[in-house]
Amino acid sequence: MAAIEVRKDIAFAGCGGQPFKGVLYRPAGVGPHPVLVAVHGGGWKRGSPDSYAVLGPWLAERGYALFATTYRFAAPGKPSWPHAFHDVRAAVQNLRGRASEFGIDPSRIGLMGDSAGGNLAALVALAGDLPEFAQGNAGQAHGELSTKVKALVGVFGVYDLVAQWRHDQLARPLDQISEQFVGCSLTEDRKPYFEASPLSYVSTRRSDTAVLLAWGSEDDIVDPRTQSVVMLEALKQAKHYVRTVIIPGAPHFWVSEPLDEPGSYNGFFAPRLLRFLQEQL
Repeated sequence: MAAIEVRKDIAFAGCGGQPFKGVLYRPAGVGPHPVLVAVHGGGWKRGSPDSYAVLGPWLAERGYALFATTYRFAAPGKPSWPHAFHDVRAAVQNLRGRASEFGIDPSRIGLMGDSAGGNLAALVALAGDLPEFAQGNAGQAHGELSTKVKALVGVFGVYDLVAQWRHDQLARPLDQISEQFVGCSLTEDRKPYFEASPLSYVSTRRSDTAVLLAWGSEDDIVDPRTQSVVMLEALKQAKHYVRTVIIPGAPHFWVSEPLDEPGSYNGFFAPRLLRFLQEQL
C-alpha cells in the first residue's frame, strides 16, 4: 500500500477559544488530498480520536486523508450543546484554513461521525452555515470560513434527540445522555432537542451534500428504526444523494475494530465506505 504520514496533536481552538487536538492521517506526498473530519462517539461525554486509529491509516493508504477530532464533553450540570457542535465546526474551519499546510483540498472536505459523533457531524454538515450558527466561532482563527462539506458519513448516529430521549427512558434510565448533552429533560423544554437534532435541518434547500448512513441490525443503544431509518427517509424526500450500509448482526460501537478479523463489522463497512468516497468526495 501507499506510504502515509501521521501527524498527532494538531492543535486548534474550538468554540470560545477552548483548545483541542486532533490526529491527521494523510497519504504521503504533496497532495492536495480529499479529507474526512471524523468525530468519535461516546454519549457526548467521553471518547477519543483513537476511535479512528484503524480507519484513518487504511483510508490514507488509499488516497484519503482523515482528521480525527474531539470536542468538549457534557457532564452533570454542564451541558455541551451547542458548544460541542461549534467545536466540530471549528475543526472543519481549521482544516479549510490550513489546507496548504496539511496538503489537503479545501473543496473536498467530508464529515464522518459515529453515535454521538454522528449527531455532531450531521449537524455541521446540514446546518453549520445557517445564519443562526454561522457566527458561533467568530473571532477565532479561521472562524469566518464556511463549514460546507461535500459528503457526510453517519455511523449509527443520533439524528433525532426526542427519539433518543424516549429510548433512553427504558434502555438507560440511570444514564440520561441526551439530557446531559442539552441540559434539560424533554418534559422541561423541547426546543433544544429540536435544535440539536440533525433531522430538523434536512431540506431540499440544502440537499447538495451526499450522505452515507451505516448501522447494525442489532444495535440496542441507538435504535436504527427511530434514528437511521427515519433519517434515511427524510434525506430521500429532500432529494439528497444517499446510500446505506446495513450490517447484519452488528451491535453498537464497531468503527475501531480491526479490519482483517474474521467477521469484522468494520471490515464489512470499510470497502463500502471507500466506494462511496470515490464516487462522492
